[in-house]
Amino acid sequence: MTIRRATPDIRTADMARSREFYQLLGFTEAMDLGWVVTMASPSNPTAQVLLVDADTEAPQPDISVEVADVDAVHAAMTAAGADIVYPLRDEPWGVRRFFARDPSGTIVNVVSHR
Repeated sequence: MTIRRATPDIRTADMARSREFYQLLGFTEAMDLGWVVTMASPSNPTAQVLLVDADTEAPQPDISVEVADVDAVHAAMTAAGADIVYPLRDEPWGVRRFFARDPSGTIVNVVSHR
């Protein structure tokens, strides 16, 4: 399986202040869907932080892992009995994803771009 990137998903009650904080570190806004903002490094676009509105409906992930083939990862995790907490599906913003809970309770967003 090919991992393309892994990013932390940070819940925030103040999106504007969080965006400003990560801009101070050199990140720029790469995507804004209102409830989630992707901040990316201009020099290394795969270095990213996802800011998620704290009021967004649960479950929400703690980390996102972009893979080359989300369907293959989903099949492997399902066969292994992983705890899938958000079903595999295509999202309107152009990704196919599912959430799985790891043994520590961390929710992982496993995603591929279409």
